[in-house]
Amino acid sequence: MATIAFLGLGNMGGPMAKNLLAAGHQLTVFDLVEAACAALAAEGASVAASAAEAAENADVIISMLPAGKHVAGTFLGDDGLLATISKDTLILDASTIDAATARQVGDAAAEMGIDFMDTPVSGGVAAAAAGTLAFMCGGTASAFSRARPILEGMGSAEKIFHAGPAGAGQVAKAA
Repeated sequence: MATIAFLGLGNMGGPMAKNLLAAGHQLTVFDLVEAACAALAAEGASVAASAAEAAENADVIISMLPAGKHVAGTFLGDDGLLATISKDTLILDASTIDAATARQVGDAAAEMGIDFMDTPVSGGVAAAAAGTLAFMCGGTASAFSRARPILEGMGSAEKIFHAGPAGAGQVAKAA
């Protein structure tokens, strides 16, 4: 099982993180809302004081954030996670954001030799809770191979597909 940092525990992220715990993954979570972190701690997750702390020893980072500006702010720049994480880390951004930001983060990760996929979801809160989400994935084929077993902890295997390079997941969801 993987060591996962999960960033963003809102209406979708909270149930997704809970399903990853149920699948046997080790989770460290971070959210600005303390009650959301506490709810996951009660399920067995560790709680970090920041996104950077959550990502420190993670094999996989999953983000489920409100908008592209939050994703870019989390991963890019001198203080972004791309500047501090291991090159072996897999990043899965499940946020529904603009394709341009997904490509920007994906390109920056690729330049650093880090696997990144935009993996927006479909199915709503009920599917998030049931673990039956659909994932439209943008990134390399090797990143998709690494991502699939993690995504299957939150979604239906038959609803997880590789749409193309970084940003393609966002484009597929918009279509």
